[in-house]
Amino acid sequence: MSTPRSAPPLTTGAKRVHPVDEVLPLPKLATYGFQHVVAFYAGAVLVPIIIAGAIDLPADQLVKLITADLFTCGIASIIQAVGFWKIGVRLPLLQGVTFAGVSPIIAIGLANGGGAPSLLYVYGAVIVAGVFTFLIAPIFIKLLRFFPPVVTGTLITIIGLCLVPVGALDAVTNPGTHQPDPTNIRWFLYALGTIAIIVGIQRLFRGFLATIAVLLGLVVGCAVAYALGDMTFGKVAEASAFGFTPPFLFGLPKFDFVACLTMIIVLLITAVESTGSTIATGEIVGKRVKASDIGNVLRADGVATTIGGIFNSFPYTAFSENVGLVRLTGVKSRWVVAAAGVIMIILGFLPKVAAVVASIPNPVLGGAALTLFATVAVVGIQTLGKVDFTDHRNLIIVTTSLALALWVTTYPDLAKAMPTGLNLIFGSGISIGAVAAILLNIVFFHTGSRGPRVAGGGAITLDEVNSMTKDRFTEVFGHVVQDVPWAVERAFEQRPFAGTTALREAFQDAVLTGTSAQQDELLNAFHDLGAEDETGHALAVDHVALSSLDDDDHNDVVDLAGAYREHFGFPLIICARETERFDRVLKNGWSRMDNSPAAERAFALIEIAKIANYRFDDLVADANPIAAARFGRLNELQ
Repeated sequence: MSTPRSAPPLTTGAKRVHPVDEVLPLPKLATYGFQHVVAFYAGAVLVPIIIAGAIDLPADQLVKLITADLFTCGIASIIQAVGFWKIGVRLPLLQGVTFAGVSPIIAIGLANGGGAPSLLYVYGAVIVAGVFTFLIAPIFIKLLRFFPPVVTGTLITIIGLCLVPVGALDAVTNPGTHQPDPTNIRWFLYALGTIAIIVGIQRLFRGFLATIAVLLGLVVGCAVAYALGDMTFGKVAEASAFGFTPPFLFGLPKFDFVACLTMIIVLLITAVESTGSTIATGEIVGKRVKASDIGNVLRADGVATTIGGIFNSFPYTAFSENVGLVRLTGVKSRWVVAAAGVIMIILGFLPKVAAVVASIPNPVLGGAALTLFATVAVVGIQTLGKVDFTDHRNLIIVTTSLALALWVTTYPDLAKAMPTGLNLIFGSGISIGAVAAILLNIVFFHTGSRGPRVAGGGAITLDEVNSMTKDRFTEVFGHVVQDVPWAVERAFEQRPFAGTTALREAFQDAVLTGTSAQQDELLNAFHDLGAEDETGHALAVDHVALSSLDDDDHNDVVDLAGAYREHFGFPLIICARETERFDRVLKNGWSRMDNSPAAERAFALIEIAKIANYRFDDLVADANPIAAARFGRLNELQ
């Protein structure tokens, strides 16, 4: 008789390793890490090159700035990706010098006489801003309310626009004499050719090649310049094969109050940028980003920036190009970014490599810089696309800040008329624009009567809502329910509201619990899709997908709306923000023609409820406090 086989002993499975924490084989780490360095390199070294040119730094010192930049970039990336204690988010975030600091750094340098001595004031400000960022990290999330899209969008747009003249100056500078020479068509052609190459690569290629379009544009531009005798490598021969840029190369830092304040503002902007990059990376790699993670990111930014000030470099933030590369390649391991950091540290010990980069002719560099800086401005414009400009306060914040920034950028000598201290703020378009945007936002949205601000973009408090007359309540909230009187009155009758949740529920109940006749009135209060007023403007104002159609597409929408109304007796209602493409609008509408009248009526009311919810979110600050507590402050930055 055989002995029964016993069941195998239970074993505890190995803990699953998240792809972010996976340590790849060394060859893969090196290959993927080098790919990150290639995608990052052009943007990283442009900052010290532009700053050095603007403050008239000698070529041999520029080489040291580049090696210092690469060395510190490597350290910063390792700190962020590997992490220790509460420093570093432990995600594949590659760190680089932020472009937001370029114009203020140049302003600080020129205000202090230019050349190497002026960098002492720059590094003093960088160190102070780095320490400030580290210390403020735990409470930064609470400060995000002072940086809504109207502020961040304005600041990023100003940064891009104020940097464009820097690239434009390089684009017309003689690479031999390093003096502006705008009448020479040769330099114009170099710059224009570099731009054309970058655009052509973006148009013809996808994937990794598209991510390094700027680097390829520089390489091709340099090759042409070398062939025509406008690029030499004399400094490369003079540079050492191996070297290291020591801390405080130019001397001990000096501290100027206004310079430090300016750099702190820059770091606050980059903190918002880093927060957005962290959230985007978390989504790409499938790892939830918590509020504590944002604190870890900012501590790492602060430490890296402080190290930058010590090791002759500048403020640091996550490079968005490399966030895109993580999505493109699907390689999620943070150890790949750590490997890229090691490669950059090695490059920081190779002055000859830095000397090659420092030899790039000014017009070629200027062409690449123009595209990069204009891209920064476009990012700001995209952010401003989230802003409600029907609210005149937002319009004033943006227009005033832009006007001041461009005024100072156009006439930088205005700073000479300012008292000592203020002259530095007025010496940079970015500085005065940032101060104006932040202060105006505080004046318009964070001062005035006490109590939680819930409506009118934050101008109306909850107490004021609860004490409103019916007419005032209708004026403020009527649009949420298409200005249908019974729906507004039913919500009004639910006062007093304990909070924004109760206010929202009042409108939801009004939409979904009306009588049959009332719901008919609500349904027919909406315009047919495709309907226009006498001036040709669309009346279905929520529907962005229908805002700019050609005649054929518009006729298709009108045909659909007419057939739907004839079939059901009320207009076709579709929630715009969940159906943003024109073809999907058509598909959605025609598919609903198969519903029964009762089912379609219920479907249409649900769409109205969705529209009302979105309108409520637009109108009411902290409209969803539960979600806001978990995600809202972070999602604003994506």
